[in-house]
Order: sequence, then structure tokens, then C-alpha cells
Amino acid sequence: MYHLSEFITGIKRTHYCGNIRAEHAGDDVVLMGWVHRRRDLGGLVFIDLRDREGIVQIVLDPEKKSQAHALAHDIRAEFVLAIKGRVHLRPADMINPLLKTGEVEIAADELEILNESATPPFVLDADSEVSENLLLKYRYLDLRRRDLQKNIILRSKVAAETRTYLREKGFIEVETPFLTKSTPEGARDYLVPSRVNPGTFYALPQSPQLFKQLLMVSGFDKYYQIVKCFRDEDMRADRQPEFTQIDMEMSFISESDIIDTVEGMVSHIFKACLDRDLQVPFPRLTYSEAIERYGRDNPDTRFSLELEDLTDIVGKSAFRVFSDAAKSGGAVKALLLADGTALSRKDLDVLGGFVGEHGAKGLAWVRVSSEDEWTGSIAKFFDQEEIKNINQRMNAQPGSLLLFVADTRDVVNRALGALRIHLAEKLELIDHKTFAFTWITEFPMFEYSKTEERYMANHHPFTSPMEKDIPLLQTSPASVRARAYDLVLNGSEIGGGSIRIHKSDLQSIIFKTLGLSEDEARRKFGFLLEALKYGTPPHGGIAFGLDRIIMIMAGAESIRDVIAFPKTLKASCLLTDAPSEVSAEQLSDLSLKSI
Repeated sequence: MYHLSEFITGIKRTHYCGNIRAEHAGDDVVLMGWVHRRRDLGGLVFIDLRDREGIVQIVLDPEKKSQAHALAHDIRAEFVLAIKGRVHLRPADMINPLLKTGEVEIAADELEILNESATPPFVLDADSEVSENLLLKYRYLDLRRRDLQKNIILRSKVAAETRTYLREKGFIEVETPFLTKSTPEGARDYLVPSRVNPGTFYALPQSPQLFKQLLMVSGFDKYYQIVKCFRDEDMRADRQPEFTQIDMEMSFISESDIIDTVEGMVSHIFKACLDRDLQVPFPRLTYSEAIERYGRDNPDTRFSLELEDLTDIVGKSAFRVFSDAAKSGGAVKALLLADGTALSRKDLDVLGGFVGEHGAKGLAWVRVSSEDEWTGSIAKFFDQEEIKNINQRMNAQPGSLLLFVADTRDVVNRALGALRIHLAEKLELIDHKTFAFTWITEFPMFEYSKTEERYMANHHPFTSPMEKDIPLLQTSPASVRARAYDLVLNGSEIGGGSIRIHKSDLQSIIFKTLGLSEDEARRKFGFLLEALKYGTPPHGGIAFGLDRIIMIMAGAESIRDVIAFPKTLKASCLLTDAPSEVSAEQLSDLSLKSI
């Protein structure tokens, strides 16, 4: 059992371990932290002491016969220490360039073991290989690792800089409720039973959407909050059941006002947190342009490799796969690889299976020999004029490789869009040091659900249609475009928003288009329809996935790496063993029974 000595109870920590530098040479310091490593070189003991700012080397010299060295033999990894000592410069041949503190060491005079540690279930080195389940079970230990601590600190900085920017722009931070009404028009809600109102349920919010619109009705014309949201959906690497949004709403604005505000905020965050200057304005693509050029609405624009439409050229070709697709209203598109030698015949066979997984019937290819000549199994079906026209459209040069898919337009875009990303990763075409932002606008307002047998809101049912498309709501809902916009970063959607409906009659028409009866709309959204009658200003907003932004900024592989206590892919917490069963008495209080 160890007791605090007078020097610890009377003297406070003077520096973080990772902040000691050469300019501190000769200073007396008090440091506190965890033992990262201990090395005993024949009585001369070295301790790497670690805290959230980094590691510094502590020297315990037996010749000094100090109180600190007397305790040296008791010290083990992850013990918590306090030390008092003097900063010395290391000899030139002992400098460690890999550490920010590598020019110095601390000669310890006094040392206190503040707490011992059991042997950790894994080594706390960044490069040690440990199963993710074990890391999540002992997350408090995993969080001691430098990479994760850097991610969490970056997250804190981004949140702080977001608040600073928005506050300076006149935004008001308002907290909205976590216990609210279930309005299932998207992902499944997490439901919370009410004890005082048996048989009724709250829902945890998937978004503060309705409350922030009500705040616009209330006259808070610039609102924001950094808020937890909840969705009961299947997990992926970039999804969690609870996640954090940077949520914003503004009144008396247009799309361009929101985009300008967001670009300023994002530029401020990246400069303040990563010292990166972003070029604004960010590029903008309509939804249809993104789909046609990149095959998806969240394009990764760090590399080119765009889809080219060849349907008009091959519509009458002798190659029936292409001509039949064109005649049936489908499409024929291609990707160009400038270096045709990058893929072998075996690689191409594998890629045929890859596009098949995305709905395509196959992948055709040719190698370009000259301006009007190809080699490959389908080359014989094309005359010199067709080859020349395709090469010109594709900007193909001798040595290039062309990859074709012919099918319905949706299948072609989906398959080649996926192939584009696959090839970029396989052939290392992506500059991972680049941050490529793109706005996507003019999304379809609705998509038809075959299972529901009705139209569903592509964004949410409170998004305003484009003014010129309003007459199409009754006759051709699939043609209606929304005043919606997403911000995409490196192929991931990091934020999305829209101009909202601010008139009650238009909102009622949208609910009707979505197949909601007047009674059902009143039951679910009556409070909103009522509020829209009382002088609601034109307004719009956007929400950003904070977890996903931090993941990309940190270069992490999963959002679990930037959340302090994340859930697994099965939405469970291995640390606390949640979710878990509750007692019969608790269920009885809620008028519930376990199945």
C-alpha cells in the first residue's frame, strides 16, 4: 500500500509529459502519468512516462541514491506515477527524433507510485494486433493509446471551433428534447416506454428536424446545436445507433446562403484543427450529373476515371449486347484506364464477377492499339469509324484499356460507379492526403417503394420541391426535384439538408403524395401543420455527421475510432454489456411483459 508523500499533496503538476522541450532544460518539473515502458540497464532505470500529450523519458540514476531510485524496482507498466526532477538535454547520440520530447530527459529526484496496475490484457502499443472485441471490452485501456487519444482530442477541437464560428455568425445554440414523438418516415425509431402514461411511448430523435423548424417559427432565425441522434438501423463501418450531428437552421435564406455559411464553417474548422487551407467555393454537381459521371450521388473526386456515355455511338453496332441495350432504352458506358498494362486478363475476368455483384450481366473490354484499332474479343464487332469515335469520346491513347457495361441505365451507373472506386483502390489512384469536397444538388423529391407500394420522401417529408416542379406533384411525382443538397467529402456524404416547406397547404399536398391520409397526417404531424399557419418564415438548414467528419479528418478506418465509447456492429456495448435484461419489477412499472 502506497501513501501520498508531502511533495505530491503540496506540489501540483507543472507540465504535461508530452510538452517538455529543449527550452525547459535546467527547469525543475513535476509530472504525472502512466508507465509506458520500464528499462533497467544494470541499475540505471529508464521510464517512459505517458499522458494525453505524449511520452517523456525519466532517468533514475542509482548513483544519486535518491528516493525515486529506491522505488524503481517496484514499478511496472501502466503504474500511475508522480515524479519530481530536473530537465536535461540528452547527448547528441541519444536524441530520439521520433518523439517531440526526444531531445530531453528528466532526472528524477522524487517519485510517488500513485496507483499500481494489473497486467493489461493487451499491449498498449499502436502497432500491436488485438481483436476489436477485446479492445471494446477494455475501451478505457484502449483509449490510453496515442492514436485514439489524438482522435478524441481532434473531435473536441472540431466541436469547439464549430461553436466559435457559428457564435460569431450570430447563431444561437438551443437544446431540443431527447424524449419526443415517434414519426416513423425513415429508419426505425428507438422507443422509450412511458411509466406515467402506460401503453404509450416516446421516441429518441433521429434528428431534431421538427423542433428546429419550430424554432424558425418562433423567430430564432439562426439556430444550431451539436446533438446526439439515434437510429435503429443495421450497422456499417461508418454507422452507429447513436451518433452526433452538427445541426443548423436559418430563416430568410436561399440555398446559396446556407452553402456559403457551411463553406465558411468547414474552412474555419480545417484551418484551425489541421492547418489546412481549403479552396472555396466547393464544386457543385446536380444529382443527375453525379450519377451520370460517377455512378453515385456521393462521388469521390480525388481522382478522375469518370463514366463516359457511348450509347449514341454504339446504338447501331454489330455487337448485339451494346446495340440491344441502346434500342431497349438502356445505356452503354465505359471507363478508361490510361495504363492498359495495369490489369491482366485474369484481373479482367475477376472484374467481370465484380460488376455482376452490382447487377450487371458482364464486363466487356478492349485494349487500344491505335486511333482506329483495338485488340480484344469484342474488337471484331466494330468498324474503324466506330472505334475512332469511341476513342475520341474516351480520349483514349495507344496502350489504354476500355471497360464497358451495357444494361439498364440504373444498372450501368451502379456497376461502373462501384467499379470506379474498386479500381481506384486496387491501382492506388487515390491521393489520401487530399480533401475533395463536392456539393450535390437537385435530388429527386421522391422514390417509389415497391414494398410499401407508395412514394417515399428521398430526404424527408418536410423538404420543399423546386418551384417549377410543384405542378408535377399531382401528375408525375417521380419527376419532382427537391431543394435539397448534400456535402460530400472524399466519397462520403458528411452533411445533408434542404430548404423546408413553410406553408401548411403545400405540406399537406406532400403528405398526400406520400400516401398519408389527412387523419394520419394530423395524427403524426398535426402540431407542425398547425404551426405552419402562424407566419412561418422561409427557412432551411443542414446537418453534419460529426463522427464521419472526424473519421475522415483523422484518417481513421471506422467511426468507432473517433467515438469514446462506441457500439459494435450488433449495436451492443461490450464494456457495459448493454443492452441487457431488466427485472420483472422494472417491466411491471412500465406495464410491459418480456416475450
